Amino acid sequence: MSSIRILIIDDHPIFRHGLVRLLNEEPGLEVCAEASDAKSALLAVRQHHPALAIVDIALPGTNGIDVTKILLHEKPRLPVLILSMYKDVLYEERALRAGARGYVAKQEAAKNLITAIRDVMAGRLYVHQDAQKRVNGKTSLPMSETENPLHGLSDRELQVFQLIGDGKITRQIAEDLNLSVKTIESYRAHIKEKMNLESGYALVQAAIYWNHFSPKG
Repeated sequence: MSSIRILIIDDHPIFRHGLVRLLNEEPGLEVCAEASDAKSALLAVRQHHPALAIVDIALPGTNGIDVTKILLHEKPRLPVLILSMYKDVLYEERALRAGARGYVAKQEAAKNLITAIRDVMAGRLYVHQDAQKRVNGKTSLPMSETENPLHGLSDRELQVFQLIGDGKITRQIAEDLNLSVKTIESYRAHIKEKMNLESGYALVQAAIYWNHFSPKG
């Protein structure tokens, strides 16, 4: 029986190396290619024809949720499994809405990744136990914006919000995302409006608070 060919998309070489080793040691699994961003990921899909893509949610330029959309546009039947440092349900919901079939916290990858791969390849969703009630056939995605103001943000706005919380200024965010400063300023304005924040200072404080207190394991 042939091995499941896996594409790993992660921009951290050390973590990627560990992941390759973990998967290649598992019977029936084989890492066929690696990529570090959206462009190289799309090229790898076309060249190596993986049976599964494992995508880091925090990628340079285009985040993992957008990369998932790009890959599924190229290969609609490709199962995608998201790896993330965040356990926040918000990210899990965004990933599933983008078409991912599973979501695994990086802190739990060594323990749960193989199970997640087996579930996804068997046609099942793999999510955290806390999120199972929302994806077991009676999904309520997306959640009401009144439950969490971040649910009203677009995927790109959420990415900008996270980078603000990381302490990055507008110019740095523009460079990270390969966008203009004017575009980032526009995103900031939209975020403030959607979250009912009165000033840029309030936006920064809210972003820092969320980055600090959102669950990461």
